[in-house]
Amino acid sequence: MTNPLVDPYLILTKIYSDGAHLKQALAETPIEELHRSRTVKIVYGVLEKDIFLTHCIRHYAPKAPKLAVRTVLKIALYMTLFMDKQRYMVTDNAVSLLKKIGKGGVGGFVNAFLRKFNIDEVPMPKGDEGLSVRYSYPLFAVKLLKEQYHARTENILSAQSQGVTVRFEQGAEQYLHKEHIVTPFDGVYIFKNFIRDENFFAGNYTFQSVGSIAICHGVAPCDSLLDACAAPGGKSVLLAKKCKKVTAFELHEHRKQLIEQYAERMHTANLTAFQKDSSVYDAHYGEAFDGVLCDVPCSGMGTVSENPDIKLNKTAEDIESLHPIQLNILKTCAKYVKKGGALYYSTCSVFRRENDDVVGEFLQQHPEFSVEFTDNPLAHERTKFGLQFLPDTAFGAGFYFCKLKKTE
Repeated sequence: MTNPLVDPYLILTKIYSDGAHLKQALAETPIEELHRSRTVKIVYGVLEKDIFLTHCIRHYAPKAPKLAVRTVLKIALYMTLFMDKQRYMVTDNAVSLLKKIGKGGVGGFVNAFLRKFNIDEVPMPKGDEGLSVRYSYPLFAVKLLKEQYHARTENILSAQSQGVTVRFEQGAEQYLHKEHIVTPFDGVYIFKNFIRDENFFAGNYTFQSVGSIAICHGVAPCDSLLDACAAPGGKSVLLAKKCKKVTAFELHEHRKQLIEQYAERMHTANLTAFQKDSSVYDAHYGEAFDGVLCDVPCSGMGTVSENPDIKLNKTAEDIESLHPIQLNILKTCAKYVKKGGALYYSTCSVFRRENDDVVGEFLQQHPEFSVEFTDNPLAHERTKFGLQFLPDTAFGAGFYFCKLKKTE
């Protein structure tokens, strides 16, 4: 019988120890295909519950074990608490894994820990710290959410991803027998489970987040559009359906190639990608576009239900350090907008500092631009300058969108 802790341990070690991104670690780690779904469930689950599991470990082991041992304990606790696996089986496999990785000397400690552990004896903190532990959300982020969203905070914290979002070009009907949610966008459905097949490679459908699709909905059709921070290319490809010509900028060459591969798979001929830093002005593109979309680098804290590793080691300083980067990209790309054209700003964040604060500061310095409010079929809140989508009403996704119009 295969030890179910081994593959999750290998993936989580890359994330916890090497700083790898979750999806990168999953893609690059050879794992047993027969039990892939189980492995993925455990890895995602441990990351989703990371702060809670750390709290549990600290209660029973005030002197924190080494990282490798903590990782094994987190996997074992997750399987016991959230997958209803037999404690003796999980404990035996945890001790076996420790021997396999050369940590057999702590097997006795782990064995005793898991046999003694009782969730009912773990005290939960009160107030903001309690919310942080219960929902495994960084404490600084809990405080920011309460400051902005007040009584709605716990609904946002508890919001879960609704599944896999699939955008169909054609052939959706052959998949709708599967359990799914209908979204307000044509040809877009959310499935509990969806395994790609030959129709994916044929370009009949693609995987694209509901937030990305909602952002594209807010962009008006035009002759020439710049997607300034474009990889992996989902928005560029979708926008090429409503704009005559799309230019995509991407900082890194390997990610520029992702855009090109995406466009080729989806048979998109009116899209051209360039390796270019959107924070550095290029006079060649001065006032060259009817529309410019700046989906800027951000904290990603609106997407934690799908990317739980984003929460790891995130600090308030990270949010603050992004502000000048976001503002600089917006100011630079504003120079590429024709008179009478539109500048779009978006993030996958729920924090005002990355959203309205950036737009407000930009408008103070650029009176030639003004806000033009848009509507969207996906549930949202109107902010001072744009639209804020929140996880509790937008299928687990949090993001921001703003349209600015340049005077004629």
